[in-house]
Amino acid sequence: VQLQASGGGLVQAGGSLRLSCAASGIIFNINSMGWYRQGPGKQRSLVATISDGGTTNYAASVKGRFTISRDNAKNTVYLQMNSLKSEDTAVYYCNARLQHLGGSGDYWGKGTQVTVSS
Repeated sequence: VQLQASGGGLVQAGGSLRLSCAASGIIFNINSMGWYRQGPGKQRSLVATISDGGTTNYAASVKGRFTISRDNAKNTVYLQMNSLKSEDTAVYYCNARLQHLGGSGDYWGKGTQVTVSS
């Protein structure tokens, strides 16, 4: 199983970016998918998660600005980020809790850099 994230980059404050993360492999079910981030000198923290039923959860700092969604047919999760702030600068990691041919567990993508310039 692999998670491949894309969509990071450099954007000015107030701008928007959309992250994507696709899970590949022989996957039977993905229970939840989400995004986490790690800023300079900080620990990795939750940004948003979405369950297989579509229930979402957001960090307070991004609520109202970020939207998480998923395409179950494509095993893909998205993060639409609007009204970006300099404090959103971080490496963003996607996560999936899933069942696959060899078992089940938590899987992480390699991370994609988001830099917001003020």
